[in-house]
Amino acid sequence: MRTTVGIIGAGPAGLLLARLLHRAGIDSVVLESRDRAYAEARQRAGILEQGTVDVLRECGAAGRMDREGLRHDGIELRVDGARHRIDFPALTGGRSVMVYAQTEVVKDLIALRAEDGGPLLFGATALAVEDAESDAPRVRFTHEGREDVLECRYVVGCDGFHGVSRTAVPAHVSHVFGRDYPYGWLGVLADVPPSSDELVYAAHERGFALLSMRSPEVSRLYLQVPDGTDAADWSEQEIWEELDRRLATHDGWTLRRGPVTAKSVTPMRSYVHEPMRHGNLFLAGDAAHIVPPTGAKGLNLAVGDVVTLARALAHERRTGSAARLERYSADCLRRVWQAERFSYGMTTMLHTDPGADPFERRLRRARLDRVVTSRTARAELAEQYTGLPLP
Repeated sequence: MRTTVGIIGAGPAGLLLARLLHRAGIDSVVLESRDRAYAEARQRAGILEQGTVDVLRECGAAGRMDREGLRHDGIELRVDGARHRIDFPALTGGRSVMVYAQTEVVKDLIALRAEDGGPLLFGATALAVEDAESDAPRVRFTHEGREDVLECRYVVGCDGFHGVSRTAVPAHVSHVFGRDYPYGWLGVLADVPPSSDELVYAAHERGFALLSMRSPEVSRLYLQVPDGTDAADWSEQEIWEELDRRLATHDGWTLRRGPVTAKSVTPMRSYVHEPMRHGNLFLAGDAAHIVPPTGAKGLNLAVGDVVTLARALAHERRTGSAARLERYSADCLRRVWQAERFSYGMTTMLHTDPGADPFERRLRRARLDRVVTSRTARAELAEQYTGLPLP
């Protein structure tokens, strides 16, 4: 099998890249180790930055998002039971975010890929990326019980932290930066309308809490828990009682309760792999970087990567110049590190660190006070949350 761009992974990064390349007249093949039903059911992020929304609209992938997504013009910070709203449009010149689950983005992009007729192989497990430094890299993979080879001009690894793409970059050229956090998120889905029209981020002495949503009928809620927590150790009643404690306000606000349909624990980590390119192998999304979910940056960073790469490939096709491809890693990493900085700042500001000393606890409180009392600080948060402009 032969193609111009071989894409490993049919998450939002790989599927969006395939869509952008199709519209630029560049052929590609997408390999996905899981079946379609699994790919369309993976629960991940649900906040789309302004730039991500714009890209989906520009490439014809936003029809259902515009009908069913929930535009949000702000978030609420809760500190000591007081409510502080961050008004995105007023602070950013009109920018906002969209609540639309990654699961739905994937469904939309798979449907478009099927409509376009581009190859998308489910159950195709990539085994190795070979000859990445050559002009003809290959992906060895298995599909329908036999081994095959995808011959490419370029390979793009959108296969996450545990995929083969990242490990295909030689150790002697790789630089890894990371931070593990001593807590995670216990997340639940509940069949109950959200108790707020916008996301609520609560900083509480017992730990962080987040009130989010997947739709007008389904709530998504999170609690900070110690690293290594088993979701099964928390009963439904205990979850609601702890959410009540951490989200409580002084003005009579109440949390709606409903049946919990799913619960899981997400570990928290920051991770960056440099460089994001080796020869003709390009890394995108979680294959190159991971952020804690507090800043809602993971999916949006992946979109920034593939938009940068698609434009570089289209530029080479039009002009014959590989200059933008050569800058891919540096261009992406500037954006990645800004997102890492923001996500780390939001995480450490809003979470209670069990190992913090009194000085660190006072600094955290000073950062919270600064955000809720300073328009300048709120504008900085709003600018980062709604997303830095795409390249």
